[in-house]
Amino acid sequence: MSLGTIHTVLGWVVVVANGLVGLWALVAHWVPAARHWALWPATALAQVLVGIQVVLGVIFLRTSGIEVAGIHQFYGFIALMSVALIYSYRHQIRRWQYLLYGFGGLFVMGLALRAVFIPR
Repeated sequence: MSLGTIHTVLGWVVVVANGLVGLWALVAHWVPAARHWALWPATALAQVLVGIQVVLGVIFLRTSGIEVAGIHQFYGFIALMSVALIYSYRHQIRRWQYLLYGFGGLFVMGLALRAVFIPR
């Protein structure tokens, strides 16, 4: 499987994973029964996948010689920076952490969706 194919498939995994953990966190804000310990490792995995996706994208661009729209790269790096910002605010707004990770996960999902649908 080529690196380009892996990058494309992982892009969809990033979309789905961040969307699911985002929805889970939002539900957990209002439904205490949804506040399972597994939410946090799942969220961490979804967010780490964003970093892996960006690194794979950079490697792919450097090795393939293919040009992509700059906006595609922009969405990838904004998604990565969003993950960092979400993580950095977790202690300041602990009372609202489920909303932070819920809306944050959906925001990252939206950025990843935009990146997936930009023509190369």
